[in-house]
Amino acid sequence: MAFAPSSTPSDTRDGASAPVDVHLPDTARDLVKILVAGPFGVGKTTLIDSVSEIRPLHTEEPLSEASAQVDDLAGVRDKSTTTVAVDFGRISLPGGVVLYLFGTPGQERFRALWDDIAYGALGALVLVDSRRIDASFDVLGLVEESELPYAVAFNAFPDAPRHHTAQQLRAALDLEAGTPMVTCDARDADSSVDALLALVQHLIDRHAPEDR
Repeated sequence: MAFAPSSTPSDTRDGASAPVDVHLPDTARDLVKILVAGPFGVGKTTLIDSVSEIRPLHTEEPLSEASAQVDDLAGVRDKSTTTVAVDFGRISLPGGVVLYLFGTPGQERFRALWDDIAYGALGALVLVDSRRIDASFDVLGLVEESELPYAVAFNAFPDAPRHHTAQQLRAALDLEAGTPMVTCDARDADSSVDALLALVQHLIDRHAPEDR
């Protein structure tokens, strides 16, 4: 099954102010809440920015000296802000499917927000940084505890190691055989949409009749 966005993501970078239609398309039929999860600094905000057809909502705040004492900045030394509540975006797919994307904070101290944000979600796209795979364990644990179907997307950072095989990465995350695992570039809309579609297809397959 092949999908493509039914509208062009809004350009919100560098203060762009092109008019954006915030209304749902008339063809909208299935409204689906999806979590975009992952550890601190993995690219959740960037992915939502890249695909959202409306101006994304962000709750980004500058990193403080206090947060630097708590958050592990290994591998993300250039990061200067962090999500403190939720990121939100929307993308419409053919067939009347509309994804509402909720980016969740990646730090353990925001765990109390998880149940509220996850309520009503049908699935999660978990972003992983192959430079620091162990940083994803807590988030994967939360997703699995919530019994949410999920797909894993390795965000392709320029300096990410390239020598790991898919089997090694799957084993490192202890993924079940049926869990989709893809690579994406969160900065690129097409690549990010492909990762989301891997999750959508996984959800469709899980709910399809077994005797089809």
